[in-house]
Amino acid sequence: MAFCSSCGAQIPAGATACPACSQSAGTTATATATATQTAGSGLTDNVAGMLAYVTIIPAIIFLVMEPYNKNKFIRFHSFQCIFVGIVFFVLGVGLSILSVIPFLGLITVPLGVLLLIGGLVLWLILLLKANQGQMFKLPVIGDMAEKQAAAIS
Repeated sequence: MAFCSSCGAQIPAGATACPACSQSAGTTATATATATQTAGSGLTDNVAGMLAYVTIIPAIIFLVMEPYNKNKFIRFHSFQCIFVGIVFFVLGVGLSILSVIPFLGLITVPLGVLLLIGGLVLWLILLLKANQGQMFKLPVIGDMAEKQAAAIS
């Protein structure tokens, strides 16, 4: 049994329109699917935005490849991934430098664990928000990513 994508009512088998709202049975599902799909790419915008957060490499690929670099949503998530990666790299280098100092080494181990756990939680949040089709902006990094995504035309 199929359900109407507009009102949620059951559509009998073989029916071409919803009996409750008279919406055509096949047009709304295909229109919604094609509205969020990048032209000629095969990936929807939310999946491409989510894949940008896997590592920095797909983010750079999305910024270089033709159908993706024209989409502001995908560019935003790619730039935000790159900026988050840079921040975590700098924090990791800073903690490793501080770990050389004898008494600070005891403090940097728990800070490193907290940084790792915080990074994992942030990564999962960014993945989920991109998959939901939201442009979730981090406080400073999100503004920078939004400016960079808007600058490229």
